[in-house]
Amino acid sequence: MASAAGYEEVGTASWYGSESGNRTATGSRFRSQRLTAAHKTLPLPCKVRVTNLHNGRSVDVLVNDRGPFKKGRLIDLSQAAARRIGIRGLAKVKVEYLSSLE
Repeated sequence: MASAAGYEEVGTASWYGSESGNRTATGSRFRSQRLTAAHKTLPLPCKVRVTNLHNGRSVDVLVNDRGPFKKGRLIDLSQAAARRIGIRGLAKVKVEYLSSLE
């Protein structure tokens, strides 16, 4: 995606943490305790707001990786980001683009 201005989407979020230490698509090391995420098409790196539609809690995260690679999933959150908005497995979320970091 060349420009994400105005991007907003509702879908399923999951979280990941076992990959901690591996390189992300941007080349940085993934750390499960940082507020990061993986998305299939948003420009890298960028910042998005993820809102848990079940409880209304939101978190701003850095999208610095590609994924999720399971069908029907919109975004993968780091363990810290998922915890911050009360996700323990899967959850319905709204993802809103905030800014590019380049």
